[in-house]
Parts: sequence; structure tokens; C-alpha cells
Amino acid sequence: MPVPASVSDYRLLAEQRLPRAFFDYIDGGAYNELTLAANRDDLDALNLHQRVLRGAANIDTSTTVLGETLAQPVILGPVGLAGLYARRGEVQAARAAKAAGVPFCLSTVSICSIEEVSAAGTAPFWFQLYVIRDRGYAKELLARAQAAGCTTLVFTVDLPVFATRYRDVRNGMTGGATLAGRLAKLWDIVRHTDWLLDVAVGGKPLTFGNLAQAVPSAKSLEAMKVWVDAQFDPAITWRDLGWLRENWSGNIVIKGVLDADDARAAADIGASAVVVSNHGGRQLDGAPSAISTLPRVVDAVGDRLEVLMDGGIRSGQDVAKALALGAKAILLGRPWAYGLAARGEQGVAEVLALLKRELEITMTLLGVERIEQIGAGALDR
Repeated sequence: MPVPASVSDYRLLAEQRLPRAFFDYIDGGAYNELTLAANRDDLDALNLHQRVLRGAANIDTSTTVLGETLAQPVILGPVGLAGLYARRGEVQAARAAKAAGVPFCLSTVSICSIEEVSAAGTAPFWFQLYVIRDRGYAKELLARAQAAGCTTLVFTVDLPVFATRYRDVRNGMTGGATLAGRLAKLWDIVRHTDWLLDVAVGGKPLTFGNLAQAVPSAKSLEAMKVWVDAQFDPAITWRDLGWLRENWSGNIVIKGVLDADDARAAADIGASAVVVSNHGGRQLDGAPSAISTLPRVVDAVGDRLEVLMDGGIRSGQDVAKALALGAKAILLGRPWAYGLAARGEQGVAEVLALLKRELEITMTLLGVERIEQIGAGALDR
């Protein structure tokens, strides 16, 4: 392929380099992937309002999120198993984020541990936590993150149970594969020589870094699924979140909000921000797109906390659309995972540079020079 020109190009490179099961884990969604498609379709349906002769010559994409200055309104959101996409993948992504002047958020289910990412000189970074039934284990993770210098916690609330993802079932990612299916998966891994040497051979130790005590080996994805099913807690309510504030002194970001009342509840418990998100279309299929839900969440709580968004963002123009509807910044998921899988740290850096340049061009054509000037007028109604 020629020099990648878009996030879609990095997606194609990732598809070529990764074994099918790992690519589909990044790329796929729940059930029939209706919400996955809606995230993109609804962004595409928004038109930008071009203005001319506005003197937009000194573009500045910097902004502030939760007191932190960002070079652009983009955060590398939590992506599970990123260390299976490139050698010590979370470390590579964190380095790229730091160099680009944007935050990196480490997933609970990462391959590299909190301590490894911190030791790579990438602190401070954000940390993401799921609703874990074992509160003692959760508190231990929070203590480790704070000891590593993490100041912002992203608490993911839209995964009380693990939704069925047809691609993962067919690929045997969630267990239950036949002998023929396991052999086909093994052959698919072996024939992806570049990935095999980089990750499976050179990327050791392949463990779930933060959860090594519970699930010792990342070779057993089925064991991870068993742990998730046992630990993710559908019984938790807003009233139960007092323990979170008791054990975390920094910013708390509630991720996975699509309802205005849920956003108000997050504000009531003292959250610093919410992320309008449907988990990238990986949970409730048929749920609305993140971009269509964003305005009502902003209307409900935008004066009480910061509103972030993820889901479907693939370009700097998409970033501008989210900002126009009230998002303070966006969390990037699949695009940085594609970049990492395609070209490692360099690929993540290139994706971030690509989005920044696209945002700069978009701002020029909108006739604005500062991020705070991107408002509802940036959309053509």
C-alpha cells in the first residue's frame, strides 16, 4: 500500500498484519453491528458549515480537559488487549500519546501492567477500571494506579455483562471452538509471520499485566472470559459508588452514558466528566449512536461537568462535529489500535498527526482559529 492517507488506510494495514481473530476483536461490534454502523452513519449525516474570508490563519488546536492542556481535543481511550496488536503495545501507544501532547488511558485488561507503562516514562496517564465484583481487587488496582502517578480514573459502567459479538464467537475468541476451528485459528496465526515474530515471540511475557494474579496468561483468552463473567457486576447501582471516591483522590470520569438522567446521576456523585459512549457498538446493539445522544447529555449536565464522547470518530472533521455538538474532547479507540497494529508506535503517532492536521484544515474552512470557537454554528442545519 502507498503511504497511508486516512484512518481507513491504517485499518486495512491492520487487517493485513493481524490474525483474523485479533483484527475482528478490534473491528467488530455486538450482534448484528447495527449500533457500530450507526456511530459512523450519524456522523456522516452531519454537514459542516463552511465560511470564507474569515481570517483564520493562526489555527490553534490546543484545549484544556480536566485541568490538563492537550495539543488537540483527543484522548487515547482505553483499548483492551492492545499488547496483542504490537509488541508491548500499550507502552508504544503511551509513548506516542505523550510525544503528541495528548493523554493515554490504560485499560484494566491490558497486556502491559500499570507499572510497566509508568516505568516507560509515560506518566502521568489515565487509568480505566471496570465494575469489578471483588472490591478488594479493585481497590488494589486503584492504589497501584495512584502510586504510578495516574490522576484521572475512567470508570466504565456500560459493561455489567459481556454482550455477544458474533465475530468473536465465530473466531473462537470466547471459547467453544471445535478442533477444526482451533486448527484453523492456529494456522491463521502461523501464517502471519510478521505479527508472530513481533508479538507472540518478541512481545513476551504475554500476560494480562494488571490482572496477572487472577488470569496468569494472555494465551488463555477463554480464561479471561470466565474471569470477566464472574467478576463484572450487574447488581451495582449509583448508590454503591461511594467506595470509588473513598479510594480515588483524582478525577473520576464515568464512561458509557447515553441517558440524560444517568448523566445527572454521574454529576450528583461528584464525577468530573462523563463519556457519551455505547462502547463502540460492542454492547447493546440497537442503542443510539454516541453523536446523536451527545446533545441531550450536554444540555442536561454540560454546566456541571465536562462532557466527552467516543464512538465512530475517524477523522479531524469528525472531531470538529463532536465539538460542535458540545463535546469537550473525544476519546479515540479503534483508530489508534489500527495504527498500533499497522506500524507500532510510529503508526499511533501518524494517526494522531493525521487527525490534528485534518482538524486544522477543517477549522480553517469553518473560519475559526480556536477550539472554543467551534460551536453549533459549525454545523449546517
